[in-house]
Amino acid sequence: MLGRPIGRAGGELKHWVFRASRSHIPEIVEPAGKIRRRRPDILGAIGPGYPNARLEAFDNGIKVTVRVAYGFHHVTNLISLIMLRCGGLDIRLPEPVS
Repeated sequence: MLGRPIGRAGGELKHWVFRASRSHIPEIVEPAGKIRRRRPDILGAIGPGYPNARLEAFDNGIKVTVRVAYGFHHVTNLISLIMLRCGGLDIRLPEPVS
């Protein structure tokens, strides 16, 4: 479903849940019910088209930053550090003048 238009992915997911819930196989019917309940969240994850690896890497960067920031007195300092490290800000240090 990844990489497909959101409308097509939604239709395919709906069709799969329809068929799975009528299969009368308990191991398939139970996940189909969970997928039906979480359908908006699943389609929300498919919509942006980001690969899971990129999201996991971003999440790992935040976790590492939280570990580095252990002991900060204010949560605003942690948020600032996360924005600085993960926000894509390109800070160039000044170069010495010859």
